[in-house]
Amino acid sequence: MKNIVILISGRGSNMEAVVRAAEAEQWPARIAAVISNRADAKGLEFAAARGIPTAVVPNKEYPTREAFDAALQAVIDRFAPDLVVLAGFMRILTPGFVEHYSGRMLNIHPSLLPLFPGLHTHEAALAAGHAEHGATVHFVTAELDHGPMVDQVSVPVLPGDTADTLAQRLLVQEHVLYPRAIRWFIEDKLIVENGQVYGPHRPRDSAAPATSAN
Repeated sequence: MKNIVILISGRGSNMEAVVRAAEAEQWPARIAAVISNRADAKGLEFAAARGIPTAVVPNKEYPTREAFDAALQAVIDRFAPDLVVLAGFMRILTPGFVEHYSGRMLNIHPSLLPLFPGLHTHEAALAAGHAEHGATVHFVTAELDHGPMVDQVSVPVLPGDTADTLAQRLLVQEHVLYPRAIRWFIEDKLIVENGQVYGPHRPRDSAAPATSAN
């Protein structure tokens, strides 16, 4: 059984989707802990109700990002993670922290990377007039939202869409995309070579982008 540690900052809907999928599909893994930088993160209540260990490492109690990341790393490592999952964890991580979990930390970002790294992606997609928007699961590297892409999902941008309506429609697809990608990792189905990720979605002999449209 592999250990998964999930980091959240808020309600953690993607965390919930991962937990539910792991239970329903009987993954060869356990959700070892859910950790937040905010004591009021609603997702902690869901995890505790499921019997999952929880912890809080308040970033405001540390004078620097490095000090916070060191404290967070110490808590994470108590659970011996095979994979660290960022699920709405609203912190920019230091290079040393990222290096410590190199090759075993995933993030989901609400855009079709490399488009729109950073915040306010739904507003950016609407402002750019794009016909499609989406989400990307990627390995975390020191460069924000630029790690090797595992998989993507897209949704159409509809007439009259607002940032909120677009975000809600995309979130439904994120809840399918993220658990699937995490399960591939847990089942040792992902291979990273030269910045490219190969797996069930992208055979090694394929030159197509790592995408999966619904």
